[in-house]
Amino acid sequence: MNRLTEFFFESSMNVFSISDVSETLDGTDVSKHGLIKRAIKNGEILNVRRGLYCLAPKFQKNVISVYGLAEHIYGPSYISLESALSYHGWIPEAVYSCTSVSLGNAKEFSTPLGLYSYQRIPQHILYFDVQRYADKNGNIFFMASPLKALVDYVYIHKVKWDKVFDVFQSLRIEYEHFYNIDISKLKELKENYFNKRVKSFISDWLKEVGNE
Repeated sequence: MNRLTEFFFESSMNVFSISDVSETLDGTDVSKHGLIKRAIKNGEILNVRRGLYCLAPKFQKNVISVYGLAEHIYGPSYISLESALSYHGWIPEAVYSCTSVSLGNAKEFSTPLGLYSYQRIPQHILYFDVQRYADKNGNIFFMASPLKALVDYVYIHKVKWDKVFDVFQSLRIEYEHFYNIDISKLKELKENYFNKRVKSFISDWLKEVGNE
């Protein structure tokens, strides 16, 4: 284990950037880059993306989760769309990439820990109806509510429907989720988005449940 790996192992800092290396380790920039290259070559750390690294699984005191890595890769962002719908148990399908919404332009990253995709959705407050979670391994991540995740899905996939419930049927969302919603939160979500199609979807949903 080289001294870079040892430092981040001892500090329990599983995910770190090139800036973290520069600020915490002694030596020249050349020597620090040499430590990074050797640690990658020896399988001690993984190159997540340019300038971002994590300890290899066998050196992690606490296992890094797919969700916990998401905002480190590209932020500010929150997990949404299919990943959030799956996390909340609204859709039955397994999701093979971590899907997020970000302030930045749409991007996709193929990492040693999986595929991460990010979409940009114009809205007044990025983190409105987004909760902060901490799992048993200490991973921190930001996750959209199922309501917000579905609204984001409608925006990104330009969903067309005859009835708003068609969207639920196409995603195989349980019937009970259509009606068992926080009406006030859905109305607030409508005001958070600029897109007319999204506003129309929410209006139709509210009409179906007798609240607009």
